[in-house]
Order: sequence, then structure tokens, then C-alpha cells
Amino acid sequence: MRFATGNENQSYILLLHLTLLRKFLISPILSHDPEIKMTQPSVILATASYDHTIRFWEAKSGRCYRTIQYPDSQVNRLEITPDKRYLAAAGNPHIRLFDINSNSPQPVMSYDSHTNNVMAVGFQCDGKWMYSGSEDGTVKIWDLRAPGCQREYESRGAVNTVVLHPNQTELISGDQNGNIRVWDLTANSCSCELVPEVDTAVRSLTVMWDGSLVVAANNHGTCYVWRLLKGNQTMTNFEPLHKLQAHNGYILKCLLSPEFCEPHRYLATASSDHTVKIWNVDGFTLEKTLIGHQRWVWDCVFSVDGAYLITASSDTTAKLWSMTSGEEIKTYQGHHKATVCCALHDGAEPSPS
Repeated sequence: MRFATGNENQSYILLLHLTLLRKFLISPILSHDPEIKMTQPSVILATASYDHTIRFWEAKSGRCYRTIQYPDSQVNRLEITPDKRYLAAAGNPHIRLFDINSNSPQPVMSYDSHTNNVMAVGFQCDGKWMYSGSEDGTVKIWDLRAPGCQREYESRGAVNTVVLHPNQTELISGDQNGNIRVWDLTANSCSCELVPEVDTAVRSLTVMWDGSLVVAANNHGTCYVWRLLKGNQTMTNFEPLHKLQAHNGYILKCLLSPEFCEPHRYLATASSDHTVKIWNVDGFTLEKTLIGHQRWVWDCVFSVDGAYLITASSDTTAKLWSMTSGEEIKTYQGHHKATVCCALHDGAEPSPS
């Protein structure tokens, strides 16, 4: 028996780190690694359509392995809980929570205090509470461990989009009247209001994973970019950084790349012009145009490492794209009407607190 030298110990530690990174941070969408097999799929991919169904897909093969009938309304938005246990479906006027690891067609919970289309839904990083935004003009917070709505904020305009700042203490909403509002959850009040373009609907908002940038996309195909001033701990100080004329049609979704895409930083914009454009955040130059959908592209979501992008379109399909080549890798076919939203969770579950 011999003991490892210092250099060998360092090499072993580096190898261990790389193995962990590979297992938990790199997207397993196209992986063949047998370590990734679990009781549930390691990649949760779901889409919803105007055909009143939600479909779950095997990301690599393109096979639909579960269909949930959703007869009550169309589904406007899907979101997966951080622990991969539940899928939230935002409809009109309710939100339904489905068990991802069950074959039951029935939701495990329904959230019913909105009075119009729910256009936004998302979860706090530990999955303890959910937020939503609706065309009824409200932003709501729901404690998943208790019944009913815990908080409600009046936007005075139909809410199209809501995002949670990475600090987990502020929500940012955009509405049909062109208003952007920051809701301070600690002070329980609106701490900031912006109107980038008067009477032009804010269609989508996205925040960089480190809270350094906020992007708002509107119905005129324009993205407004603000920088959070250094040294501030809140979102209430916006510094205008860039105005990007990204598309000639509506921008239906804008999305900044995730943390594990670093050092690359991208902005994806999905549009009514049938394309998705990928912009380099450093200078906001056009990197790629993803061409393949035949109708409006309503939604998009990055893989955990930013290597892939999933898109959903009115042409009834969802597609998987390589961010390296800009090429279409897989088409998910099965819906019979417009596919308007998609959700993806291909990362590791958060550690128990």
C-alpha cells in the first residue's frame, strides 16, 4: 500500500469536482450516462396547448409518455417546482398543481381566487410559495403549505408577466398598459414604477440570475434593458443600459441565460415573426436566429447549462435547439392546436434546508 502524494490528492479532488459538475450542472437532455437514471425522469419537459392538454415528453427520444386532459380552459403558462415534484398550470381563472410522479389525471391542488386569465406563475427558490399574475390586474402570492391566497397586489392593468428577483424578496410585473412595477415583499408595497413605452403592452420580463440586468420586451418588438446599480441591494434603482429593436413583430417571450451558461450571457427573444433570436448580452449583438417554426413562437426555456433551448409554437410543435450550432435537434409533435407554453427542469433538485 502506498499513500497518495499531494499532487495526486489535488488531481483526485479536481476529478471529483468535474464529475459532480458533469452530473448536476450539465444538462442531461441528450446524455447517455447511466448514472442519471432515477425513479422519475431526470429531465422534466412539459408543454401545453390550446387543444386542452398538457403533455410530458422524453427530451431525447421525443416520445410523449403522459397526457393530462385540461378541459376547463386553455393553459397560459407552465412551471415546475424546484424539487421536480409538481407542475403548475396557469389557466382561466385558476392555477392547478399536478403531481409529476403520478399518473393521476386529477390535480393535487387548485388555486382559485383570480377572476381572469392567469398569465404568469412561478416559485420561490425553495418551493415554499408560489406567485402569479393575471389579466384581472392582480399579482398574488400563495403559500403552498396553506390554503388560499396570502398576499395580493393591485397593478391597475392586466398583468402579462411576473418574475421573481434572485434576492427572493421582490417581484417585478409588467402589464397591458405598459407599466413595470416592483413589489417589495418585505415592505409589502410597490417600491418602483417604470413606463418604458406609453400604452405599449409589456409582454415579457426576465432578470439575470445574479440580479445584474432586467429586460422588458413589448408588443412593438423592442427590448428595454436596465442595469442594477452596483452597491444597491434592491431592484428599485434602474439604470437604462440598452434599447434593442429585436423583431418587427410582437415579442412573446424574452429570457436571459442561466448561471451555468457563464461566462457566456445570452438573451433569447421569441416572436410572432416565427423566429427566436439569440443575442449576446455583451453589446447586444445578434448571435443566431433560430428558424424552423412555421407560426408564432410563444415560449422558450433554457436548459440548466444554457446549451439547449426549448421553444413552443402555434404550429402545434415544441422544438429542442442547440445553442452551439443554432440547429434544431428534436421536434415534439402530438398537440393538435397551438402549443403556447413549455416548462423544463433538467437540473439537480435543491438540497433540503
